[in-house]
Amino acid sequence: MGAWGELIVLPFPCGQPTADGRTLPSQTMEPSSPIAVAGDVAGQFSRDSILRDYRIAYQSRQASLLGRREVLTGKAKFGIFGDGKEVAQVALARAFRKGDFRSGYYRDQTLLMALGCLRIEELFAQLYADADPRHEPSSAGRQMTAHFATRLVGEDGAWLRHVDSYNTSADVSPTASQMPRLVGLAQASRLYRELPELASRGGFSDSGNEIAWGTIGDASCAEGLFWESLNAAGVLGAPLVLSIWDDGYGISVPTSMQVTKGDISAVLRGFQRAPGSRDGYDLYSVRGWDYPALCETYLTAADIVRREHVPAIVHVTELTQPQGHSTSGSHERYKSPERLAWEQDHDCLRRMRTWMVEQEIAAPDELARCEQEDQELVREMQQFAWQRYRQPIEAEKQAFLDLAGGIEHRDAAEAAVAGLSRVPNPLRRDLAAAAHELLVTSRGESSPGRDKLARWRSELEGKGGERYGSHLYLDGEGSALAVPEVPAAYAEEAPLVNGFELLNRCFDAALERYPELLAFGQDVGQLGDVNQGFAGLQQRYGAQRVADTGIREATIIGQAIGLAMRGLRPIAEVQYLDYLLYALQILSDDLATLGWRSLGGQRAPVIVRTRGHRLEGVWHSGSPMAALVHLLRGVHICVPRNMTQAAGMYNTLLLGQEPALVVEVLNGYRVKERPPANIGEFTVPLGRPERLRQGGDVTVVTYGACCRIAQDAAELLARAGVEVELLDVQTLLPFDRDGRIVESLERTNRVVFVDEDVPGGGTAYMMQRVLEEQGGYQWLDAPPRTVSAAPHRPAYGSDGDYWSKPNRESIFDAVYGLMAECDPRRYPPIT
Repeated sequence: MGAWGELIVLPFPCGQPTADGRTLPSQTMEPSSPIAVAGDVAGQFSRDSILRDYRIAYQSRQASLLGRREVLTGKAKFGIFGDGKEVAQVALARAFRKGDFRSGYYRDQTLLMALGCLRIEELFAQLYADADPRHEPSSAGRQMTAHFATRLVGEDGAWLRHVDSYNTSADVSPTASQMPRLVGLAQASRLYRELPELASRGGFSDSGNEIAWGTIGDASCAEGLFWESLNAAGVLGAPLVLSIWDDGYGISVPTSMQVTKGDISAVLRGFQRAPGSRDGYDLYSVRGWDYPALCETYLTAADIVRREHVPAIVHVTELTQPQGHSTSGSHERYKSPERLAWEQDHDCLRRMRTWMVEQEIAAPDELARCEQEDQELVREMQQFAWQRYRQPIEAEKQAFLDLAGGIEHRDAAEAAVAGLSRVPNPLRRDLAAAAHELLVTSRGESSPGRDKLARWRSELEGKGGERYGSHLYLDGEGSALAVPEVPAAYAEEAPLVNGFELLNRCFDAALERYPELLAFGQDVGQLGDVNQGFAGLQQRYGAQRVADTGIREATIIGQAIGLAMRGLRPIAEVQYLDYLLYALQILSDDLATLGWRSLGGQRAPVIVRTRGHRLEGVWHSGSPMAALVHLLRGVHICVPRNMTQAAGMYNTLLLGQEPALVVEVLNGYRVKERPPANIGEFTVPLGRPERLRQGGDVTVVTYGACCRIAQDAAELLARAGVEVELLDVQTLLPFDRDGRIVESLERTNRVVFVDEDVPGGGTAYMMQRVLEEQGGYQWLDAPPRTVSAAPHRPAYGSDGDYWSKPNRESIFDAVYGLMAECDPRRYPPIT
């Protein structure tokens, strides 16, 4: 391997002001001249920097040990820590530069501490679920310990300069779920280096010189997401360094039962790139307790990846996990005495300490003194974090006790106070429950004291809802809902075109207007997608902006998330709606929750494009809309009835900064439509139903492909004397934010909900929103009805479709039946 490379000066996590202005105790170390490391490998490593690495690693270990005790004593709910991985992570930090991105998992606390992105007291604040973002900036108490994030977006909603900071994408717990987004985080560097039109976006990249750093446990390498992502990144030549932390187990299951041959390096050898080739990965294997070898490996790997834009994998072996997987159990239950003894002997801190003494970097008594100081520091930071977390809650507790003293019902007040006093370290939920119980017990009392308590509890409820419910969507700047409506304008005698041609013009205008816009998916590039929406656009804008991908839905979505987090605007195509199921976990666990779980500190304005409904066959005509609506809260879900509406929605979404799913109608691409003259500028507002037909008898609510069928049914109903008011909801998330459906119910007093989802699916969702949430029940003179698909998947063939999905006749029967119930003479049975 080559030289060590230049010294990277890393911020020490102590001695810096906290968010509230308090200066924490700092440790100072006298600088010394550079020393030789590992024999012939000379470098710019000083005694000071090596000792600093050790002390960060030691502090991290002490935080893990103390954190576990905090859980076991009941002060925290659950703990999962990075003990045993410390030395490898301080070595990795030496190669991590500003502008780089991390996509990791819940063992990386030492890396974040070494980069100065995580303070000791912040780690404990997260352990306690402190909801104050000044104390716990990663998620404000919304994620469990060891799930980290840095801010990519400022308080004003504007993107921050990523090139000026060490960046970490918000962690997710499901194993290997960090891998798909890693693909896009890395690919972005290639695009920033190779696309001249992106040169002006300097705050996002320094000419593509950034690396995306991934981390994963070796047991998670058994997941399909790992292999799909590895393959995708290899095909793309994405500049990433993936570290595989190998401690021999996945909770209790040994590596031999997780990975073929019990060695992920052996399995990965087929990915090794040949000398002089760009295809494949550089593969490294290094022991997790060998500090000089780890430093050399990471600096060497990073230098090659950064310069040549090829991916690399570092398999870090012989790691230990001193406290087991988490606070949920003990590893002594499944590890043999021999294994436990081996782990004690190969503990990375013990080995690094021994090496430092042997190399005369530090004497044993000096290290012992530093360790004692660091133990005290970690303990002080834990106590500081605990007191800071408890202080506002204790103040609220005292406020409740004071208010309880003003209740005239003394027995109830004393009982509530006594019950609360029995709770050690009460939480806000305990205060809310005690206040509620006291209000229930004292009901009927009319006194100023009780009124004050009621107002206090109402305020507590409101603050709690905001504390844990904000930032699911954007408010104001960047919100797609704030985009002003621009009506479609039509030229006189504009010729009709096929729906796909109209959509093609929309995408052409968007690619011309937004240099950061990318589109990709299977068959999107050369073919222009299976329905020709992007036909000819790869030839015009290049193969990197309009690109083909392999058949890999999960990483198509993950790739889009990573690209979007780095300031690009991807339209990621999943060829059919049914195939979203392959990517549903990433859509739900990562994309939909990103803004919420980072308290608005991160965003990924991905547009997922797909097509569905109304074709024929089990896996090409599904409509699992309720599943998507409930799993993708945090994503706008658009269900346009034609390509004009779809184009307007794309224009709207591109003017916002939020993720969205657009489901185009599969059999609408060759339906003739009149293209707007302002094809790239007109917008369709989200959450605003459109009235397609006016009528006074029954309100029919539907969307997407069912609009045309419902229109046909409405014409037949009109011949039978029933006038339908037909509403297209247009988007399911958001849903009718102005209450237009209820306004229709005020006139008709009857409603039928129609869609292609299974019974109790999308129609039940719409019914709940209209009747319960919006209060539409009070206008009904007849029971509400739903017309949905059959409970099975749609069968193949036209007859199979007819008896699997709603049709003109089934909609007619449901609406006509409502009218026949109220006036059987006027509407006699048709059968």
